[in-house]
Amino acid sequence: MSSNAVQHTSMHNRYIVISPAKDEAARIERTIQSMLKQTVKPVKWVIVDDGSTDATPQILESYRLNTDWMSVIRVNRDAQRKLGSAEIRAFETGFQSVQNEPFDFVVKLDCDLEFGPAYFERLLARFDENPRLGIASGVYFENHEGIWTEVDMPPYHASGASKVVRAQCFRDIGGFPLYPGWDTADEIKAHAHGWETRHFRDLRFDHLRKEGSAMGGLSTNVLHGHVFYVTNGGPFYFSIKAAMRMLQGKPPIIAGTAMVWGYLRAWLKGSPKLVDDAEAKFYRAQLKQRLIQPFKRGFHSNNVPEKGQGQA
Repeated sequence: MSSNAVQHTSMHNRYIVISPAKDEAARIERTIQSMLKQTVKPVKWVIVDDGSTDATPQILESYRLNTDWMSVIRVNRDAQRKLGSAEIRAFETGFQSVQNEPFDFVVKLDCDLEFGPAYFERLLARFDENPRLGIASGVYFENHEGIWTEVDMPPYHASGASKVVRAQCFRDIGGFPLYPGWDTADEIKAHAHGWETRHFRDLRFDHLRKEGSAMGGLSTNVLHGHVFYVTNGGPFYFSIKAAMRMLQGKPPIIAGTAMVWGYLRAWLKGSPKLVDDAEAKFYRAQLKQRLIQPFKRGFHSNNVPEKGQGQA
């Protein structure tokens, strides 16, 4: 069967996929092959080549010629990778080209992933099961010294590398913010509008490049500090997060220091906040609940009566 003779989504599960790509020649064919093998194909898949200087453009062109639901947009930028800003602006460029297509879901998909043929069919089915589910993903694995290991995420987080957003939720949050921190701000906004966000541990995809390797570990920690500032979590909760990074980061102390610098630099520069006051208030209430939840669980477990003391 040719790639043009495919089973597309049903009328209520139509999805479009936007993929920013930069210098992914070593990995992008595995992502393309994963998409070509999907049991349910997207309405459109737009790959935005964000100024690649390797063989990425040639690889994309060879597949585009034989796949009518795949298109490629070339954007010329400088050679330095700017994760979090140029990446999401490339996504927006792709989305603008297909925003008038009929769709029920929009997907941001990175081009350094590999996943099974039923990945999107199964993930879309989870949205059918829960009408309040607004944003979701599977879980991703990374190869650490030859061993594929699941990357831990908070239960409410959907991976930005393979993020599926219900169309109504996407409209409610105004799309993805076009600044570093978009991958946190979108979920804050979704929660404030009454949507649920999560990932599913039984839906796996492999991340072929270690997280943060495109920027470097310290730069990633600086970015995390910047993100906390622009999502308006407040200095109190940031101080707790930074202290934890000081103790648990890699390397300890240095990782936390880099995070603090990212926060302070964003404050000094007056970086724009990505959430409004109401959304920030909602977010801080969530942070408070997440902070006290372990203590509440411990309190309740310590107060469960032993058998023979009122327990049947």
